[in-house]
Amino acid sequence: MRILLAEDDPMIAGVLVQRLVEDAHVVEHVDDGPTAAAFAPLGDFDVVLLDLGLPGLDGMDVLRSLRAEEAGPAVIVMTARGRLEEKVAGLDAGADDYLTKPFAYEELRARLRAVGRRGTAHTSAVLRAGGITLDESAATATGPGGEVVPLTRRELALLRALMMHPGMVLSRGQLEAQVYEGEVEIESNAIDFLIRRLRGKLGPESIRNVRGLGWTIPRLP
Repeated sequence: MRILLAEDDPMIAGVLVQRLVEDAHVVEHVDDGPTAAAFAPLGDFDVVLLDLGLPGLDGMDVLRSLRAEEAGPAVIVMTARGRLEEKVAGLDAGADDYLTKPFAYEELRARLRAVGRRGTAHTSAVLRAGGITLDESAATATGPGGEVVPLTRRELALLRALMMHPGMVLSRGQLEAQVYEGEVEIESNAIDFLIRRLRGKLGPESIRNVRGLGWTIPRLP
């Protein structure tokens, strides 16, 4: 996912950026309301993580400005404002979810997965990188030679993670987080097995290994 984090507390922001990047998300961070309101519609973000207590422009005003757009990213509010009427006001203003601080990162991770599922339920996402085309709605991939191959759920999740970050090397842990979504017992060679199957379907050079670091799909064909 492409995520905009609007949070003015540097300690909270630092921890969240680190954890989100470890989960293979692309994260941009802003620390005031006017920048969040101006930047959010321009960055092709999937989700905005929005603190309500932003300087310069209150987070509720940022939320209303985002919802004035015909189409925009999902918004998860993160705030210390935990009274029932405040939660209701945030959801009525257009928030997709509402997290009261302090919260565990695992809860945020679950909320992001839920928002992602809602987003893909009504879209037909097509990704292109490295000569490969991924059609998420059809669960198929088209290789460099034009062959269309079916994908299992986990093959699709792994290929999506790599194709959302073309040219970036993703570690085993980052791929496991995307493919297995919090499952505890993961075979040590599970990612290797999935990559071997994908290479068999799409070609041996479709996914490249960077020894000791992880795997990548090239940015260009």
